[in-house]
Amino acid sequence: MKLEYEQKLAEIVKQTKEGIKPTPVIARTFIGWFGAQRRTVWNVYFIRDGLRKFGLVTDPDFEYAYIDSEISFLMAPKKKGAQAEKETVPDLYADPSYRIGRLASANRKADSPLVWVKPDDPISKAVTLMIAHDYSQLPVMTSDREVKGVITWASLGSHLAWGKECKHVRECMVPHKEVNYDTYIFAAVEDIIANQYVLVRGADRVITGIVTATDLSLQFRQLGEPFLLLGEIENYIRRMIQEKYTIGELQGVCDPSDVGRKIQSVSDLTLGEYLRLIGNPDNWSKLSVSIDRELFISKLDEIRRIRNDVMHFDTDAIPDEDVRKLRDFVRLMQSLARVGAI
Repeated sequence: MKLEYEQKLAEIVKQTKEGIKPTPVIARTFIGWFGAQRRTVWNVYFIRDGLRKFGLVTDPDFEYAYIDSEISFLMAPKKKGAQAEKETVPDLYADPSYRIGRLASANRKADSPLVWVKPDDPISKAVTLMIAHDYSQLPVMTSDREVKGVITWASLGSHLAWGKECKHVRECMVPHKEVNYDTYIFAAVEDIIANQYVLVRGADRVITGIVTATDLSLQFRQLGEPFLLLGEIENYIRRMIQEKYTIGELQGVCDPSDVGRKIQSVSDLTLGEYLRLIGNPDNWSKLSVSIDRELFISKLDEIRRIRNDVMHFDTDAIPDEDVRKLRDFVRLMQSLARVGAI
């Protein structure tokens, strides 16, 4: 019996060969065909291998598209020359650059469309919309593809300060700043900082969203917080076990497959090796901490699993539940430190 993804991809190939354009699907739905919920490094490898077997690629690439945006299916390009009749094998790894089109704010949905005004709209409409939505700027457009400029609190204020009349939006708008959806996110940072926003234009030339400095701050927090929490946790664990064990005991928990690795202090151990060290009841007793060993080990093992996900730089942010677990464990270690237990 074929798996769900095999059935779906086989039907897509059949439609394509019959000249029927396959219906686009949401990226989240697509990875669900493979039994996946997130685009982890192993899930992505498995999905790419499935696409390769059917000679298909997605547009945009499913790994780097916004998770709730649509992707289309295409047959893989054919080789030239003697291999012209054979379809090329899609790469198992795609461009790893972090594109601005992956941000939620760059992908407005039908239930939360991009808010914009027309040049001839009364200034009162723009002001009301900015106050109602707590926006600092609004695109000035005549259609979802045609941008005429942008109106901001700064542009409105400067016009009024100089005594210029502002009855209609066109009288107070200024030139806008936009980037393509596939722009490298760090290349867009300077524009976002300078202008406090950029409009994002999709592959079909439609303005798909607006990314502000606030959106950027939230995104970097989402990406950076797990690394900072994990670093704090590992520092606390090292502090907890330092000077409690001999070099021989530390070397005894070293991964035996890691030949030639020198263990000279607790800093040379991995998180998994910390687990093996304090997971031993005799070693645990040397810590002299009045907390439940099994519960602590269980929670630390969860942290190890989360760390593996984070350090593999998965395309999707780790789940909120995992971030909560990291915060909770940091809180536990901070409490132990405050009472002098570690």
